[in-house]
Amino acid sequence: MSHIRNRKHASNRYLTAALMAAAAVPALSATALAQDKKLEGVTVTADDNSYKADVVSSPKQTQALIDTPQTVSVIKKEVLQQQQAASLMEALRNVPGITVQMGENGNTSAGDTFQMRGFDASTSVLVDGVRDMSSASRDTFNLEQVEVIRGAGGADIGRGASSGYINLVSKHPTLEAAASGTLAAYSQGGARATVDVNRAVGKTSGLRLNLMAEDVNAVGRDEVKKSGYAVAAAYGIGIGTPTRLYGFAQVSKGDNVPDGGIPSVGYPGFYNATPTIQAAPRVDPENYYGSVRDYEDTESSQFTVKFEHDFESGVYMTNTTRLSRTSLDRVLTGVSTGNAGIFATNLTDRSTWTVNRSRQHVVKDNDALINATNFTASATTGAFTHDLSYGLEFSTEKVAVYGVNAVTLLDDQRANLYRPNPNVDLPVNGLNGTRTFVKLNVGSAYLFDTIHFGEKWLFNAGVRVDSYGITTKTLTNGQIEGDGTLTSYKAGLVYKPVETASLYVAYANSKTPPGTVNLGASTTTVGGSDVATNINNPNVDPTETRNLEAGVKWDVLSGRVSLTAAYYSTEHLNEFVENPFNTGFGENFGKRAVKGFDLGVVGKITDKWNLTAGIQTMDTKVEEGQGTTTSATGAVTRWSPELAATVWTTYEVSPKLTLGGGARYTGEQVRANTPGVDLATQNVPFIPEYWVVDAYGSYKLTDKVSVQLNVYNLLDEDYIATLNNGGSRLIPGAPRSATVTLNYQF
Repeated sequence: MSHIRNRKHASNRYLTAALMAAAAVPALSATALAQDKKLEGVTVTADDNSYKADVVSSPKQTQALIDTPQTVSVIKKEVLQQQQAASLMEALRNVPGITVQMGENGNTSAGDTFQMRGFDASTSVLVDGVRDMSSASRDTFNLEQVEVIRGAGGADIGRGASSGYINLVSKHPTLEAAASGTLAAYSQGGARATVDVNRAVGKTSGLRLNLMAEDVNAVGRDEVKKSGYAVAAAYGIGIGTPTRLYGFAQVSKGDNVPDGGIPSVGYPGFYNATPTIQAAPRVDPENYYGSVRDYEDTESSQFTVKFEHDFESGVYMTNTTRLSRTSLDRVLTGVSTGNAGIFATNLTDRSTWTVNRSRQHVVKDNDALINATNFTASATTGAFTHDLSYGLEFSTEKVAVYGVNAVTLLDDQRANLYRPNPNVDLPVNGLNGTRTFVKLNVGSAYLFDTIHFGEKWLFNAGVRVDSYGITTKTLTNGQIEGDGTLTSYKAGLVYKPVETASLYVAYANSKTPPGTVNLGASTTTVGGSDVATNINNPNVDPTETRNLEAGVKWDVLSGRVSLTAAYYSTEHLNEFVENPFNTGFGENFGKRAVKGFDLGVVGKITDKWNLTAGIQTMDTKVEEGQGTTTSATGAVTRWSPELAATVWTTYEVSPKLTLGGGARYTGEQVRANTPGVDLATQNVPFIPEYWVVDAYGSYKLTDKVSVQLNVYNLLDEDYIATLNNGGSRLIPGAPRSATVTLNYQF
C-alpha cells in the first residue's frame, strides 16, 4: 500500500497489449460479420443499422416497447460504436437528465455514480437481468445494448429502484463465423483496442471471445489516466434447439490514476470571506493536486451459467446463476477551498497561496451469488388472453470495507494553489486492522400478467415480494441485524387507437429498506438505545417511491421511427429527517416530489438518415421536511436540472462516407439547495447550464475496413462536469479532443 508509482510509464504494458490484440485479429477469422443474430428477445441485424429497438431483453417485459406502459430508452451497439462510448457513463449521455456525481467533500465516489429523475440510480444496474453491485466503472466492450427503464422499478428488480434501472445486455455466442476489431488513438494521448470473435464449434455450439486493452490519458487533466484490460468468454450449447446452456466468464482489471479534481477558485459562484481571494482568477484546469502515491486498482470477475428451455406447451424457462467479485483499492488526494482551506499570508503575491489537501484511502470488496428463475407463458380464459411472466430470485450480497488510519497533512504539505507539484510524495492512510462487513440475503417471488381484451386494450399488472435480512458487523459496535418483507407492484392500462400507436397510464412503486442499497448499514444509535440517527440503521423504516406516468407511443414512417411522450409524477415517502422536537433524533416523515415530461424520437428517418433524441424536464421539491437543511420543506433536489436534452444523428452521404454528430444540453444543477439560504455566501451554489457539441465521420476504405473520426466538444465549451457537495472542488468539463478509430471486420 505504500509503494510509489511512476505514473508516466507504469501502464505501458496495457498499451502494448492493445496493439498486440489489434494485430491478432486478421489471424482469427476471414469470414464476414454475421448477418442476423437472435439474443434473448433482441433481434440485431447487421445490415440494418437503425437506432430503434422494438423489444428489450428481459423476459419480464412480455410486450413490444410500443405496448409497454413505461418510458424505455435503448442505446444500441451502433450508437456506442459511432460515438466510441467506451464506458457506461459515456453511453448514458444519450439519455437526457442523467447526471454524474462527484461525492461528499473530501471523498470521491467510486465507479458509476449517477442520478436519474432526481434519485440515485447507481445501484440499480443489472447485467443480463441480474443485479450488479460492482464498485468499478463498467466498460462497453462486451455489450450488445444498454436498456434504460425509467419510473419506479420495485416490481421488476426489487429494492432501491426509485427512478428506474439500467440493464446491460452482454454479447452472446451464435452459430455464425464472425470477427471484428477496433483500434483507437486519442488526441490527448493513448490508445484502446477491442476484439470480438465468434465461432461455431459444432452443429449447435458456439464460442465467443471479446477482448479489450487500453491506456488513455484523461482529456485536459494532467497525470490522470485510465489503463487496463478485460476478457469476456462465452460458450453456448444447444443453440437453435429447445434446450440451451450458456457459460459466461468476464474478468477485468484497472490500473488508473484517479482524479481528485481542482479547487473551485475563480469559477462562477466561488465564495471566500476574504474579498481578495474571492476575486482571484481560476486555477489552470489541467492542474493536478495529487501525489505520486495516488492510484486506483480495480479487479472484477463474473461467472455466469444460464439454462434455457422451450417447453412444447409454449412455456419458456430460463435459470441464471452468477458468482461475482469486485475489489477496489484507491488512494486519492482531495482539495478544500472553503474559508479555512486557502492560506494567503501575503494577499498581494498569489504565487505564495496554498490550499489544503486531504487524503483518502478506500479498500473494499463486493461479492455476490445470485440465482434467478423465470417462466413466461400465454393462456386464454374466455375473451381474455394472458401473457404471463413469473419467477423466483435468491441472492447473497456481501461488502467488506477495510478501515484506514487518518492522515493529517503538515502545513508544508499543502499544495501551491496555482502551481501544484504533481510529483509530491504524500503519506498513504495505512490499514488499521478494522473492517465493516455487511451481508444481505434476499429471497423474491414475482408475477406479471398482461391481459389482452378486444383488439385495442391491454392491462398490465405485476407484484413482487422480497424477504430480506441484513447483518452488519464491526469490531467497535459489534453486530446489528435487520429484516423485513417488501411488497412492490405496478399496473398499467394501454389503449391502441391504431396498431402503430398506444396511449397509456401506469402506476408503480418501489421500496428501499435501510442499508440495502449500497450495503452500508449503520450501527449508530442514540446513547445505546434503539433510536436511530442514521438512515442506514435497521431500525429506520423503508422509504417508498410511487410513480404515476401517462404517455403516448407512436411508430411512424412504416414503423422505422418511434415517437414517445410521457408525463411522470413521483412521490418519495417516509424520508428519514431530523425530529423537529428533538434535535439529533430522526424520524421517517419526509416527502419529496419529482415531476416532469420525457419526449423522445428514435429510428431511421430515411434509409440513409438515423436519429435518436430526447428531452426531459424535471421539477423537484421537498414537500414535507424539517429544519434548515437540504431536506427542509421547499428544498429542491441536488444535481437535477429543470431541462436536459440530447441528440445524435448520422447521414450516409455515399456508400463509403457517413457524417453526423450530436449535442447535449444540461440545465443548471443546484448544489446549495437549503431554502432561504443566501447564495452570495455559498461556495459555487450551482453548476451553470452548458451545451456540448460532438462531430462524427466514417469512411469505408474497403468493404471490411473503415476509419472514423470523432471530435468531442467541437466548440470547446468551458463548463463544470462535476462538483462536490461542499462546492470546494470540481472536475472541469473535457475540452475539445479527437479520436481516430480503425474498424475492421474479417
